[in-house]
Amino acid sequence: MYIKQSELLLGTSMDFVKKYMDNSEMVSHDKGDVLFRENDPAHFFYTLINGRVKLSICEGGHMVHDIRQSGEAFGWSSLIGRDVYSASAECIEPTELLRTSSQKLTRVIEEDPANGIILFKHLAAMLGNRLLESYETITQTP
Repeated sequence: MYIKQSELLLGTSMDFVKKYMDNSEMVSHDKGDVLFRENDPAHFFYTLINGRVKLSICEGGHMVHDIRQSGEAFGWSSLIGRDVYSASAECIEPTELLRTSSQKLTRVIEEDPANGIILFKHLAAMLGNRLLESYETITQTP
């Protein structure tokens, strides 16, 4: 996946994308690897390159979202001033991700607020879609 094609960065400048990439690292994980647990300190923001990641809440692991689309982002808690993650993230198949330090990404956004606003609008849309999916799941449950 070419990161510019990611929904998250759609409409941002090439310079912004380059800075995003320069401040990110490609990481690979095996099936079963836990990226973070609910209430762990939130230090990283993730973008899926390929694979699948299950987001779940509560110790019992109630799945709240299945990250499976290239370019999908998660770990948003780290970007909005939350000290801890709101869910756990587990790789459910071999997975490649871009992992970005929240401190570094915040600096990139602060240096280019116009493109930062675009990123945050896309992030808000992704989270809104997840919320709507949750509503749909709740209303379909007998």
